[in-house]
Amino acid sequence: MYAFACVCVFAIDSYCDNASSCCERWVTDMAVICVHNTQHKQETMHWFRYKDTGIMRRNPFTADVCCRKGSRNALQELYNPTQILRRKRRVLTPGDLKHLVVDEEHELIYCYVPKVACTNWKRVMMVLTGRGKYSDPMEIPSNEAHVPSNLKYLNQYSIAEINHRLKSYLKFLFVREPFERLVSAYRNKFTLKYNSSFHRRFGTKIVRRYRKNATQEALLNGADVKFREFAEYLVDPATQRDGPLNEHWQTVYQLCHPCHIHYDLVGKYETLEDDANYVLRLAGMGESMHFPTFAKSTRTTDSMTAQFFSNISSQQHAQLYQLYKLDFLMFNYSTPSYLRLD
Repeated sequence: MYAFACVCVFAIDSYCDNASSCCERWVTDMAVICVHNTQHKQETMHWFRYKDTGIMRRNPFTADVCCRKGSRNALQELYNPTQILRRKRRVLTPGDLKHLVVDEEHELIYCYVPKVACTNWKRVMMVLTGRGKYSDPMEIPSNEAHVPSNLKYLNQYSIAEINHRLKSYLKFLFVREPFERLVSAYRNKFTLKYNSSFHRRFGTKIVRRYRKNATQEALLNGADVKFREFAEYLVDPATQRDGPLNEHWQTVYQLCHPCHIHYDLVGKYETLEDDANYVLRLAGMGESMHFPTFAKSTRTTDSMTAQFFSNISSQQHAQLYQLYKLDFLMFNYSTPSYLRLD
């Protein structure tokens, strides 16, 4: 039996005043996950226990919802001040849902995470929704896949429509080892010449704040940000005060709100092809569409990530781990062996 390499989340019944406490509740209530890989002939069983019911579900990787759904709607407390004051907990607003792509025909909701094959997933969603002139995802130029009007997002619906779709559609996302994703974002946005907009928007600020004796050219163009400087920017409290992190290095926890939304399927970048094609089969595409994959010699690897982390301090190691800790724990990623936390 094919099993989907993923983990399952609580959702709306687990509101999080505190990110760490939310994660602790989740990890405590979730049984041990065994790694599955059919290609290596390893049998898999994924079990999840729900605190309120004691129910154990086996292999929850079908169109059936794998997490018990609560009685509340995701947004019904949005405009209820009494509830908000009494519970003192954060509730979702439509603005929190701008990363959730909706396919009404196949009743899918996909939360896109930058640097986790999101360009190809957006291409696929454009084909599935018919919001474009293409039948083959790889015919779609990458820049066109990121045009907002080419897809429909959950925050464009009314509160009632949002709740209906959150309750009845198949919801999924894809995740990646957090530090590989982080280094991939750095390499893409700060080491490639064509990303001049990121150089001007973020690079100039980073150079100005963290580089002593910066040249006038570096201050003007921001095109040569070092990973050490990028790390310092991420963990600086001033960055947090500036507002949310850019989506390319924001945590999955903040982008997709897994403590509030019942995700039925969570795929891994590390098993992308198998997991993505399984989702497409659930969507009823059968053999008519396969997820576009191709080998990239420039792909960020674990060894490459370790090399970048060797150039920053132990303190920055610890601070970055704290920043991305929930993504490590929630999505079952081990602490990297190269990480210095002493």
